[in-house]
Amino acid sequence: MKPTDILKQEHRNIERMLDVLERSVTRAQSGEEVQPQVFRDAIRFIQLYADRCHHGKEEDLLFSAMEQRGFPREAGPIAVMLFEHDQGRAHIRSMGEAVERYAQGDRGAIGDIHNHALGFVGLLRQHIQKEDHVLFPMAEHHLDRSDLERLEKEFAEVESSSESCSLKHELIALLTRLETQFPS
Repeated sequence: MKPTDILKQEHRNIERMLDVLERSVTRAQSGEEVQPQVFRDAIRFIQLYADRCHHGKEEDLLFSAMEQRGFPREAGPIAVMLFEHDQGRAHIRSMGEAVERYAQGDRGAIGDIHNHALGFVGLLRQHIQKEDHVLFPMAEHHLDRSDLERLEKEFAEVESSSESCSLKHELIALLTRLETQFPS
């Protein structure tokens, strides 16, 4: 499997969590009781699976390989992707702070959770489309066979050695549980 195919496959799981997050926060905003742990679990999945494992492979491996083939890190598509990763992290940090206020009984915090969750969902959905349909095809076009083979090996190493990647099965089980709790 090509490195970009692995990243696309991970995107599908991230999109599943975006759906759960959107459904749960919409229910909470409309007055339905949603336990703070639901939001904590979504944040945990996003931080470990989407950010540390998935974005880690993109930022440390794929983007570096693209830089070696002439793509600048400070401008162009890589810069945009890095900026959007940082925007997503800011939304998740702010959402996490609001979740803790909500857990302490501040029902007004649900508005902040809602705003940051939906801001994150919208950002990530567009971001994933850009990567799947623009950035990854660019990478596949400009990286040669040896680059792709090296990335395959590096991805496998990260999968086996990274703590966040080693939790993928547990995180997918968490995602499945949340999907059952908040079906479409």
